[in-house]
Amino acid sequence: MPRVKVKICGLQEERHMRAAAEAGADYVGMVFAPSRRRVTPEQAEHLRKSLDEFETRPAVVGVFVNEAAVVVNALAARCRLDFVQLSGDEDSDYCERMTRPVIKSLRVYPATTTPDIERQMATISRGGVIQSISFLLDTGDVGLRGGTGRSFDWRVASEISALRPVMVAGGLDAVTVRSLVREVRPFGVDVSSGVERDGGKDPTLIRAFVDAVREAE
Repeated sequence: MPRVKVKICGLQEERHMRAAAEAGADYVGMVFAPSRRRVTPEQAEHLRKSLDEFETRPAVVGVFVNEAAVVVNALAARCRLDFVQLSGDEDSDYCERMTRPVIKSLRVYPATTTPDIERQMATISRGGVIQSISFLLDTGDVGLRGGTGRSFDWRVASEISALRPVMVAGGLDAVTVRSLVREVRPFGVDVSSGVERDGGKDPTLIRAFVDAVREAE
């Protein structure tokens, strides 16, 4: 089984950014969209700079929701992002305008089927014509654009994962991610609230999450 990629998202403090890097996370995420985890461009620049001392560092992801494309590209350059994660209603034309590789978040609701997700992927990537797009499956909620802290039906994730590399988020922590890795065998996993204690990131939980993924492999 290929090594499962780990993304620690919603980081706002340098010590947590360092903790994710030291634990061996493959991606670290900063949220630029409205959220209690939102960072300013100035914060993001500082957080990104904190990784410069690492010989091998995680890829840095900026999370956006229905932001103007020109703003996303400007922030990606300013904050030296490696990827942009689009968690809104961005279409293929929008994705094609990005200057960084795209992680497109797709929401999975109780009624969502595997063909539904396949159609969305094909539409956004234009049947594979746009090569710089990867996909993240997250729990759908009418009032939220991610960060629900709840899981969805992993059967959909398993069926999609058998067809193409996909990241999975939603309701994961050091316990549930073990089952997900074994059952779904995703390309990657994404966590935010599952490595928080009392509303903030916890370095111990970050380490435990990464270790759980590696053990499950």
